[in-house]
Amino acid sequence: MSKLVIVGTVAFDAIETPFGKTDKILGGAATYIGLSASQFNVNSAVVSVVGGDFPSEYIDLLSNRNIDTSKLEIVKEGKTFFWSGKYHNDMNSRDTLATELNVLENFNPVVPNDYKNAEVVMLGNLHPSVQQSVLDQMETKPKLVVLDTMNFWMDVALPELHSVIKNVDVITINDEEARQLTGEYSLVVAAQKIHEMGPKYVVIKKGEHGALLFHNDDIFYAPALPLKEVFDPTGAGDTFAGGFSGYLAKTEDYSFENMKNALIYGSTLASFCVEKFGTERMLTLKEDEVNQRLQQFKNLTQFDITLKNEN
Repeated sequence: MSKLVIVGTVAFDAIETPFGKTDKILGGAATYIGLSASQFNVNSAVVSVVGGDFPSEYIDLLSNRNIDTSKLEIVKEGKTFFWSGKYHNDMNSRDTLATELNVLENFNPVVPNDYKNAEVVMLGNLHPSVQQSVLDQMETKPKLVVLDTMNFWMDVALPELHSVIKNVDVITINDEEARQLTGEYSLVVAAQKIHEMGPKYVVIKKGEHGALLFHNDDIFYAPALPLKEVFDPTGAGDTFAGGFSGYLAKTEDYSFENMKNALIYGSTLASFCVEKFGTERMLTLKEDEVNQRLQQFKNLTQFDITLKNEN
């Protein structure tokens, strides 16, 4: 089984949706990625930073899921990264109410020594220079590097983002970000342009409309499972990334065909994440629930059809 390095934020979130609101709860990209990847019992390590205000039970919660937290830096005199947001009624758009970088502002990631030969690296949404510094610490070239980013870094650190993109195998971004990064409205053309930047595989997330996987001229589409209600979309994209990278680390098959399966697993796990506030649903998720929902995905997309020339 491959080792998985996860880089990203471990944070506090305060969330408001049409269904209610929370005080500070556990959040952060690396948290969602780690919890999602832990469904595959992979050997993973989280590289991040928190303040002295971060509860030890949250760290134990990660450690108990076979996630190495030895390089989760604790700045005792500092405060943990905090984000607060309010979702609109459509649950697709939101307003950021507060962003406090705190200890994240001076974060210098350190990869655990026994993970510097990890086969899979999942670079969660952080400053591109931080993402690159992780790759610089790897003693052997990973078999797969997955990068997640957002439009904010395209606005403030585009040269650094272009630089790290050259060194990754897979990039995962949403449709709006793909268009901003390339200046192309067509997602097919945008994916081609991103290929030219370096990544062999491009994953474009479309929220409630699923996700697209591009590899050269090959395209695969995974729908989002229709849900009765979406309670809180926070962390869904990171949960997707954790399922995607966790499945690939588990199977050690980095082909386009297997990435199709990884896309379905990522979409499946993300569909659970949105059912409760924050990480709550991912903390109670059982294997049989995942398998049942995978079957729903299969039923949703599987069909037999007779082509005209076969009549």
